[in-house]
Amino acid sequence: LKLAFLTNRHDTIGQCLVNHCTNDILAVGARPLFFLDYFAAGKLDVDVFEEVVSGLAKACKENDCALIGGETAEMPGFYRDGEYDLAGFVVGLVDRSRLIDGQQIETGDVLVGLPSAGLHTNGYSLARRIVFDIAGLSVDSELGNIEPGATVGDILLRPHRGYLSTIAPLLRSASGRAVRGLAHITGGGLTENIPRILPAGRSVLIERAAWVVPPIFRYLQQTGDVSDRDMFRTFNMGIGMVLVCAPADVDDVQARISEAGESNTVIIGRVTDGDGQVEYA
Repeated sequence: LKLAFLTNRHDTIGQCLVNHCTNDILAVGARPLFFLDYFAAGKLDVDVFEEVVSGLAKACKENDCALIGGETAEMPGFYRDGEYDLAGFVVGLVDRSRLIDGQQIETGDVLVGLPSAGLHTNGYSLARRIVFDIAGLSVDSELGNIEPGATVGDILLRPHRGYLSTIAPLLRSASGRAVRGLAHITGGGLTENIPRILPAGRSVLIERAAWVVPPIFRYLQQTGDVSDRDMFRTFNMGIGMVLVCAPADVDDVQARISEAGESNTVIIGRVTDGDGQVEYA
């Protein structure tokens, strides 16, 4: 939201909100049914509001989800001029027999990672401090060493990816039974999100060399002098969703995902015995 205010770009915020919510319920195997939003400002700016809603509608359409309504509130004196708050929630459905709860995850299972599009919706307080306070940049500053011609605003406002269209066909197929766990990598990064789906007595080992960390994360770490531990606990580091399946099912799972249009899956680690920890090698 802070970046939207600074850039006066409001069409991606709604996309981030909807995709974040639908990815969260996708992690248990659910498909979205409908979405509701809450928009609040000191004084309603119709043009800004229309931009925000256009982003919500676009993402709902892409996720085959109905935007059935919401709440719009004007509260003079509560918000700064030109600023607003935005929240929302999604309701989804999954058959009990298709519920993915991670309880079938076993030692030796494989972690398949799907790439993120950038920061998604996490780590922005730290990112803003590094980019604006430490580096002294503005939203219009170009980061040519990261992406030629792209500005700070372009890179940091890139919408949170939605994974429904990629993963839902797999879950609907016979191969969907092979998916033992799904982790949406949001706040807490790989370090905190993967343990949430592990049964007792299981940990994971992540192979950091398995994928190339996107340049924006390397820039933030080097410029802000951030430790590896804090980077992996704050950002997604280029992996937005993780699937867990048995070694024998990996090829089939990756093939199904590829058929849905995602060819950049990567095996990022495996399940080990332990007490719910994420270790990096």
